[in-house]
Amino acid sequence: MDGRAVAPAAGTILNALATGTGSAFAIDLETTATVELTSDGEIVGEVADQPEADTTLVERCASMTIDEYTDQAGLEESPVGAHVRTESEVPMASGLKSSSAAANATVLATLDALAVTDSVERIEACRLGVRAARDAGVTVTGAFDDASASMLGGVTVTDNTSDTLLAREEIDWLALVYTPPEQSYSADADVSACKRVAPMADLVEELALDGRYGDAMTVNGFAFCGALEFSTGPMIDALPDVAGVSLSGTGPSYVAVADRDSLEAVRDRWDERDGTTRLLQTRTDGTRTT
Repeated sequence: MDGRAVAPAAGTILNALATGTGSAFAIDLETTATVELTSDGEIVGEVADQPEADTTLVERCASMTIDEYTDQAGLEESPVGAHVRTESEVPMASGLKSSSAAANATVLATLDALAVTDSVERIEACRLGVRAARDAGVTVTGAFDDASASMLGGVTVTDNTSDTLLAREEIDWLALVYTPPEQSYSADADVSACKRVAPMADLVEELALDGRYGDAMTVNGFAFCGALEFSTGPMIDALPDVAGVSLSGTGPSYVAVADRDSLEAVRDRWDERDGTTRLLQTRTDGTRTT
């Protein structure tokens, strides 16, 4: 039995490291997971074109999904294993939620292979992937904000301390993403420094819950560039032309939202920097089986 699912990446509105409340929105970069169930009980992961990649997260996602839903699928007679293969357009350790996309795609592909997708709510599948991410040690906050945006699409605001969805809105934006050449792993972020900008994070939360996502992003960006010691230069390049701009996650990527003409003007400036710039559509459909 095989399953396949595709999950989008996401950009940051509010980094959850300061207070546990976070906000993100889905963007059109995709991770695909294919899951083949086996009868040997072993869970084996593989990342396309990266034979040395760490597959702990996707293996935990498949394992926990099988443990949770094997009985419902009626496969009690033999130990159920899986071979998981992922391939991705999302650069790893870039602040664009590659881990959340991989987790969501793997959980949904495993549910698809078990033939129980229609009976599992998307938000519950998302929470399962978040638990697997915590278990695998790839996230500090649990990243329910990032995972929910990727799973559900649109903008989400969440309480990551309780995995509660506080708000969701479908939005139709264009997003410009600038990714410098370096990598930054969220598990290595200076959490104590992030907690010191909690008053700014509280303001960002208020703005996001009021639907002022662009303003929220920009306040978040300046606060967390300071806390995580990233340059505000790319943000200054984007202002005042854009509706909002922020460091995405724990970096190194930056993401801006605006109309096409404004973003193309910013793209000209960001293209002068080392790295990659992408103009992307936001996504409202979230993770889906294919």
